[in-house]
Amino acid sequence: RQKTRSLELSSGRISTCYFQLFFSLLLWKIKVTLIQGDISNPEDVKPAVKGAHVVIHTASLVDVWGRVPLEKIMAVNVQGTKNIIEACVTQGAQYLVYTSSMEVVGPNIKGHPFYRGNENMTYEAIHHHPYPLSKAKAEQLVLEANGQLMPNGKRLVTCALRPTGIYGENHLLMKEFYEKGLMTKKYMIRAIPASVEHGRVYVGNVAWMHLLVSQKIQEDPSTIGGQVYFCYDDSPYKSYEDFNMEFLSPCGFRLLGSRPLLPFFLLHLIALLNAILQWLLKPFCVYAPILNPYTLVIASTTFTVKTDKALKHFGYKSCFTWEESRNRTIKWLQEVAAEKQMEK
Repeated sequence: RQKTRSLELSSGRISTCYFQLFFSLLLWKIKVTLIQGDISNPEDVKPAVKGAHVVIHTASLVDVWGRVPLEKIMAVNVQGTKNIIEACVTQGAQYLVYTSSMEVVGPNIKGHPFYRGNENMTYEAIHHHPYPLSKAKAEQLVLEANGQLMPNGKRLVTCALRPTGIYGENHLLMKEFYEKGLMTKKYMIRAIPASVEHGRVYVGNVAWMHLLVSQKIQEDPSTIGGQVYFCYDDSPYKSYEDFNMEFLSPCGFRLLGSRPLLPFFLLHLIALLNAILQWLLKPFCVYAPILNPYTLVIASTTFTVKTDKALKHFGYKSCFTWEESRNRTIKWLQEVAAEKQMEK
């Protein structure tokens, strides 16, 4: 039985799926002790890292809608990562595994497709949005820290995992889709062509990959150190809408249209108007709709990856099958539906 510690952020909201990652760790009977603190404050980070052998850094502010100020995203995602690295060095924690993101790579703002790509595939990654920009900077810091000499004479060993779109229990965005669908009597309109494919990964398999690489980085640091790995499983490649319907359909939802019912130029216009409204209303309130120019590019661009490198380097295979992942997510969503019924 292993023990691990988690630094709970007071500086902002962490992605619910990253919390779920820790909950998934409990499936393997790993004892977790929570230490409350602010990751952007180095004095809070040091006690969490002290005495640790391996650090799994999953803390992140995930925001592609403009709900969180740029300064806070950078403070948590970039400065927080700097603090983790410095704490590992000063406290003698030799191994650091960082939860990065596929958005470090793309889709880029030009909408270039990325089809069954691996970590070495050439792709023009262009970052302007705060979230992918912060994750790219943080990942670079982690990889550049690999091999850094520590006061105890050892060298820091680092690597980064890049999950595709994470889904699973307690996924806030999926819950938001469910609640918005209730307003339209469980009817949803197709906006993106079904031919657009995305790779999605179940949170339990993300947790499993973290555990596997955390073991291998200690056994074979020369292979794992300084490497990045895409994190994906056996979930089917589908558009975001079609994939979400895998969970919403059993709850009585219907997706209207085999083809997009709205022309793309109209979607683009709505996204642009949302961005203008967000800028105009910023001094008065937070206006952050799901559709904006960035999320439209993400949703309408094919982006699928392979995990052959993770299989080769540390034997990664899915711990949860697609059927198990789907059923677990549906069960959670049905519990959400039952709670909504009780509230009426």
